[in-house]
Parts: sequence; C-alpha cells; structure tokens
Amino acid sequence: MNIVVLLKQVPDTETQIQIASDGLSIKTEDIKWVVNPYDEFAVEEALQIKEKLGGTVTILTMGPKRAVESIRTALAMGADRGVLIDDPATEGSDALGTAKVLAAALKGMEYDLIIAGQRAVDDDGYQVPASVAELLDIPHVPFVIKEEITDGKIRCDCTIEGGVLTMETSLPALFTTQKGINEPRYASLPGIMKAKKKPLDTKTISELGIDPSEVGTAGAKAKVVSMKLPPERKPGKIIEADSAAAAAAELVKLLRNEAKVI
Repeated sequence: MNIVVLLKQVPDTETQIQIASDGLSIKTEDIKWVVNPYDEFAVEEALQIKEKLGGTVTILTMGPKRAVESIRTALAMGADRGVLIDDPATEGSDALGTAKVLAAALKGMEYDLIIAGQRAVDDDGYQVPASVAELLDIPHVPFVIKEEITDGKIRCDCTIEGGVLTMETSLPALFTTQKGINEPRYASLPGIMKAKKKPLDTKTISELGIDPSEVGTAGAKAKVVSMKLPPERKPGKIIEADSAAAAAAELVKLLRNEAKVI
C-alpha cells in the first residue's frame, strides 16, 4: 500500500498574527511554523494503515525551504520519505494553483491512497484536496472519521450535518481527515534521529512540467484584495443595582436603548 500524505506548514494557532505593510499578507518574521493540525491526523492515519497493511508513506508538501522542518516532523513520526515542491513561482498560488502543483507531482509517483487534512487552519479554504482528486480523476471522500480498506476498496464514515454518512469507493482514492479519526502520535527520540537520514527530495515546477503562468499570483483565479484585523470589541458594562429585579430592569433598558437588540 503506497500512501501519500498532502501536508501544509501553517502558523502556530497560538501565534499573534500581524498584517504586513503591503496590506495583502501577514508578517512572517517572528512566526512559529507547525504542521497543519488536520494534516497531523492524515499522517497518523497513513501510519496506522501502513502498520496494518504494509507499504510506504510519502509526505508531499509545496512551500519554501522552511517547510522541510514540518516534513521532518512527519518523518520522525514514522513516514518513509518526503517531497518538497520549492519554487518562487508558486508564491501567491490560490487553491487551484496549489492543487495543480501537487497533482503534477503525484502523477510522477506511485500511490494507492492519498490522505490530506480536511482544511488548513491558515486560510480555511477546504478546496485543495478536492481539486487534487479532480485533476487526478480519482474519487474524493471528505471529513472521514473512520476508514476500512479491504479487497481494493475503502469504506469511510464521514461527518455530515446532523449525522454520519458511510461511503465506499475503489482505490486509488483521496480522503480527508476530520477530528476524531485518531490521536496523532508524538515523535520519539529514535524517530527524530532516523528522520535526519530519510530521503527528502526537492523539486521545482519546471521539473514537473508546469508553466509558471498557471501558478503563483500570475495564475491565481482568486486574489487577496486587502487584509484587515477585526474591529476591537467595545468593553463590557457592569450593571450595579440594589436588587436582582432592578438589575434585570436596567439590563432590559440597555438592550433596548443602547444595543437595540430588543
């Protein structure tokens, strides 16, 4: 079973995000970068499948050189090899541009199964995995919380609004992981040491046969017009009164006259 995990490096969710001077991006100088949390579920699920069925787990990432750190984290968890698509031409790619790069890389790889997090926590786009599956012309199963592989097919339980949907499809296929599918393991010290010696290839889009005009800001169909921080919330107001009844009356008055919600 050859499994490829699509992984993205994102800012730590505890990082304080600041808008850059161009008003179109964020400041990256002091940011701590980590593996996208939903992709951690994908790596763990790939490792569990490998432990059951055998095979290999490859980590595929598009990003700058710093993304190597996140790939090494997945290798330390137990993945076998990594592939980084590092090319300045990809900077500013939208979801479709990113999917084109990943799909082109995947066409040169052997895979039975592709796993990705259901979304990246930095842009919350939800679009890349489905676009990759479409470009590869393989089935896509989203929001998976349980999977079972038998006889060349995969059966998945997927979260939907108000319930769980069970889907089955043939392999190769791509599915995305949802919270609850597993508990990602921590990298052990021996795993960290072994990760330093595991193969990690770096490729450019020219090696993948991609025209630079199709990716990056040049090929983006969706463009960032501006970025703004949300307005500061007004401070709360404490109601002081001699009794609960008086406090309730004052609250109703404020809700009607100031907040204008009743």
